[in-house]
Amino acid sequence: MNILIRNAFIVNEDQIFESDLLIENDLITQIAPAIEVENPDRIIEAAGKYLLPGVIDDQVHFREPGLTWKGDIESESKAAVAGGITSFMEQPNTVPNAVTQELLEEKYKIAAEKSFANYSFLMGGTNDNLEEVLKTNPRNVAGIKLFLGSSTGNMLVDNPETLEKIFSSTKMLIAVHCEDEATIKRNTEIFKEKYGDDIPVTAHHLIRSEEACYISSSKAIELAKKTGARLHVFHLSTAKEMDLFRNDIPLKEKKITAEVCVHHLTFTDDDYQTKGNLIKWNPAVKTRQDKDALWEALLDDRIDVIATDHAPHTLEEKSQKYLKAPSGGPLVQHALNIMLENFKNNKISLEKIVEKMCHNPAVLFQIEKRGFIRKGYKADLVLVDLNESYTVSKENILYKCGWSPLEGTTFQSKVTHTFVNGFPAFESGKVSEERHGERLLFEREH
Repeated sequence: MNILIRNAFIVNEDQIFESDLLIENDLITQIAPAIEVENPDRIIEAAGKYLLPGVIDDQVHFREPGLTWKGDIESESKAAVAGGITSFMEQPNTVPNAVTQELLEEKYKIAAEKSFANYSFLMGGTNDNLEEVLKTNPRNVAGIKLFLGSSTGNMLVDNPETLEKIFSSTKMLIAVHCEDEATIKRNTEIFKEKYGDDIPVTAHHLIRSEEACYISSSKAIELAKKTGARLHVFHLSTAKEMDLFRNDIPLKEKKITAEVCVHHLTFTDDDYQTKGNLIKWNPAVKTRQDKDALWEALLDDRIDVIATDHAPHTLEEKSQKYLKAPSGGPLVQHALNIMLENFKNNKISLEKIVEKMCHNPAVLFQIEKRGFIRKGYKADLVLVDLNESYTVSKENILYKCGWSPLEGTTFQSKVTHTFVNGFPAFESGKVSEERHGERLLFEREH
């Protein structure tokens, strides 16, 4: 199948230019001002719209296997494609935890049948599975995930010897969730003494505090420097942590990289009053000063990637008291819209959005032939109209959990088309029932 996209404003590699683009089967084959094709299968008139590389989300929790009442690979990848995300990397804290090669491959089998987007799954590290971790194939697995703060199942890695062994034994990218468990437990007890079981959600960022984040992330970075490990720190949330990262070397040369999530760029502790547990995430949404510092570090390249940490729960689960309500929320359908809204408000350029959401995840994970609009690359693309608005409502949310912390928000931009491997996976407000997602491959030696 060949598709000719005409007169789009292409946003790619720090440039915006008007051009046609030709997709043949799953690849981009031409990018030029006036492409002539005899009898193309489809022509899409894109005048006035912006064509971006498909977004690559390096951190999602799609809940399959084992937690599928919250979400599953089919439902959440569908929502992702509707939001312009064409590739995702899913985390190992499903049930059972993906901590053996066999369990990891089971997830790939499910995705091969069900996923609407391209996919990779991270291998989970524990205190006692080093042998399994070291069997991970760097060619077709995104990386190793370590929880250095409490999480689902037996995934808290808190043995310093084990941690050092993992860091020094693998050349693969190690992605980490950094929160110090002892600090969180101590803070929780302080608030329990004051409030009993009725701790208000407004205390969340004081329990899972700046100190808890900094102690953990600074230790992980220290260990990475000591061992030479390739470290990627997920979902940073504090101003203090920004001093740990560099912007004086190119991304390709960085051994320690950083990610921020859209919710930490959007909400602050003031929003707990109105949103409550709906914005209860780990790490916690923190203060306005923290949010401002995250923006500053994103724009000056200390932070390399924007992701979602998409983690759905049912409204019933979220409606419980603070201590029982789970952390996490659904975001893949609206993450690109959030960032385009920030472009509209002059906080970030389109080129920078594409760099942080498309190019940089491809570069730092070494993804093969994705993340850029280049001839010969996979045709993962998203077409956006910056002059069409829509309001998030129960009726247009595709998450299985059926809610969003952004309900009632009107965005001044809209995803009109998403292409996955050259196939129009989303258009006219609908995701096609055909699945064209592929397993991501990485330019690394086995």
